[in-house]
Amino acid sequence: MDPVRIGVLGCADIARRRMLPALRAAPGARLVAVASRDAAKAGATAAESGCEAVTGYAALLERDDIDAVYVPLPAALHAEWVEAALRAGKHVLAEKPLTTDLASTRRLMALAEGTGRVLRENVMFVHHSQHAAVRALVADGAIGEPRSFRAEFSIPRLPDSDIRYDAALGGGALWDTGVYPVRAALHFLGDRLEAEAAVLVRGGPGRGVDTGGTALLRTPEGVCAQLAFGLDHGYRSAYEITGSEGRITVDRAFTPPAGHPPLVRLERRTGAEEIVLAPDDQVLAAVTAFTAAVRTGTAAPDGPALRQAELVEAVRGGARVL
Repeated sequence: MDPVRIGVLGCADIARRRMLPALRAAPGARLVAVASRDAAKAGATAAESGCEAVTGYAALLERDDIDAVYVPLPAALHAEWVEAALRAGKHVLAEKPLTTDLASTRRLMALAEGTGRVLRENVMFVHHSQHAAVRALVADGAIGEPRSFRAEFSIPRLPDSDIRYDAALGGGALWDTGVYPVRAALHFLGDRLEAEAAVLVRGGPGRGVDTGGTALLRTPEGVCAQLAFGLDHGYRSAYEITGSEGRITVDRAFTPPAGHPPLVRLERRTGAEEIVLAPDDQVLAAVTAFTAAVRTGTAAPDGPALRQAELVEAVRGGARVL
């Protein structure tokens, strides 16, 4: 089967550091071109990646030698360029969040379904095998019946000029780091979660965006998910599932390096066990999952991304802002 020919709209740091190498390495993908509004930046990034440089996003979408695009632009630009790509007949892998408002997310998913194109939000950690191992432990009754879930993704303060502090570009902790614990809760507790309460803390340059926050979600059965996220905190990337008979803890949960051997801690009444798993490359796995969907014609809507968007909207709409 021919590889999926991919173009990249933008030269963001995550694209250069993580996604472009994965696009080159994935056997089901072929990196064709990278575009920027700045010709020099496009040229430099393309030279690093061994592909063609294109000046302007629209020019890349006009090419007939590209089947799909990866969109690492600032969050506030996603809706415009994801829609443009879909209308140009391209499949789309877009960085999270897919958009910054629920109505746009729903509209784009309907457009993708109507045009038979694959649209996926690039939440990479769900493709890491460590989480499948945790799911298997829970399903096998290793901790009894799930009772609660806790997750946090927080990072230290960034330079004041960072786009994550720019409200006009879709900045803020909830959009940047908050989607990880929200998606983790969905991944382990299911899609019937509802938002109960939330607090968003404003801070940083201009105090225009939230730099931290917490949220409480719950299932209809009363299993609660306590979530925390931030852009001005000590680093934390972890989750914990507590059950009636034990607890599972995973550190370095959301952005582990490809060579990192995951450690799952299982605590029960009889003692604690540390389960060391094989390293996995979640970036390559995410690209592989996307290209497989394109190659097999699996254009079903990205249900987890939509449910995540609904929960994030509920958290934002109901949050107390400090």
